[in-house]
Amino acid sequence: MIVIYGIKEMLNPIKSQLSEVIHSCMESVLGLPEDKRAQRFIPLETDDFYYPEGRTAAYTVIEINMMQGRTVATQKALIKALFQQIELKIGIPPIDIEITIKEQPAHCWGFRGMTGDEVQDLSYKVNV
Repeated sequence: MIVIYGIKEMLNPIKSQLSEVIHSCMESVLGLPEDKRAQRFIPLETDDFYYPEGRTAAYTVIEINMMQGRTVATQKALIKALFQQIELKIGIPPIDIEITIKEQPAHCWGFRGMTGDEVQDLSYKVNV
């Protein structure tokens, strides 16, 4: 699951395009299939979103929640791909993007009536 936060006037007009860019990076770096898109956009009022000095109203936070198993190199490749592709395709410079990867052990995930460590039919690999 990916959660994206930003000021609503900036985030709402680019939601669809940003969704495509993020998922494209998830596909190319992690090998996720096209139908494995789980994203939540949280558009905020300006007075509900404090961000660091030196950033613009385009400041966007991307939290990536995923099962534990990806290597450090894979995680870094994902972060770098997101910075590059968001700037290239949407025009938000890396200074205005914050990315956090939050990993949890597979047993902490629950979907389709089972825990992540019980599932046997994922169409993608977690340990990459």
